[in-house]
Amino acid sequence: MYDRLRLHLPKKFCELPYMPFPREFSPYPTKQQFISYLEAYAKCFSIEPLFGKEVRWAKWLVIATGENAEPVLPEIAGLQDFRGKVIHTNEYKNGADFRGRKVLVVGCGNSGMEVGLDLCNSGAQVSLVVRDQLHILPKEVLGRSTFALSMWLLKWLPVRLVDQFLLLCSRIVLGDIRKIGIKRPKIGPLELKNTTGKTPVLDVGAIAKIKSRDIEVVRGIKRFTSRGVEFEDGKADEFETVVLATGYRSNVASWLMEGGFFNRKDGCTKNLFPNNWKGKNGIYSVGFSGRGLLGVSIDAQRIAEDIASQWNSQMKHLRLEL
Repeated sequence: MYDRLRLHLPKKFCELPYMPFPREFSPYPTKQQFISYLEAYAKCFSIEPLFGKEVRWAKWLVIATGENAEPVLPEIAGLQDFRGKVIHTNEYKNGADFRGRKVLVVGCGNSGMEVGLDLCNSGAQVSLVVRDQLHILPKEVLGRSTFALSMWLLKWLPVRLVDQFLLLCSRIVLGDIRKIGIKRPKIGPLELKNTTGKTPVLDVGAIAKIKSRDIEVVRGIKRFTSRGVEFEDGKADEFETVVLATGYRSNVASWLMEGGFFNRKDGCTKNLFPNNWKGKNGIYSVGFSGRGLLGVSIDAQRIAEDIASQWNSQMKHLRLEL
């Protein structure tokens, strides 16, 4: 995890059951604050992870390794010939070593935008590959978290109207992002998340750097050369470092031998939300619905209730037998 990392969502939406974040933590906890919270949570509830152990039998198996277990390393023509440094964002720490260097960030999701901003603030010459359409929203609207505001509005309004409101606020706060080379999808950010799992970007300052041309937006990559990149629009440029902000994926398919519950191709459940959480023979999954923290919460509650019901039923029969 990179040094400047903070939660993009307010802490109340990211806390675990039965233990809120400390009051003194910032509204958007830092990396170290979040790590401290997890360590305190494990200590409070006597959670002791076992590493490097072999488990031969279990009545229930809850797969909670998530949709983002390992980095995606794309196959791009000529990448193996590039003589500069290539890293994934999971290896990136900070921009101290990149001052004055020409850096290409491949990918424009939340990680790509934030790493690009960090590199720019550290004195690197940053180019950001924006190949696809994407939604970018301000982190806060009217002094409130965009995420919190959208969750509140969804209690009263349909997704379509909430999306229209978010896009209006984005236009007011960020301006027309088409003018800086970024196109939005035709459907709204929340609808896109619900239908495809694609998360909108919450801007933490990168848009201002793009507007000031401190970060350059470039088109998709055609191929790498030994010293740089040829782009799809016919332009070419040289770079010293490439940062792959190309996301993460599930790795369940690489270790789970049972083939009926998860897709071998993408490592996600075959059944879609809301029927994605329970398989056969005691196998469950949490966090594979493509619906973020809300989906994780729903999965976890259903699994806990289902296992508790089975356990209580077995204990009842056992007491009757005794």
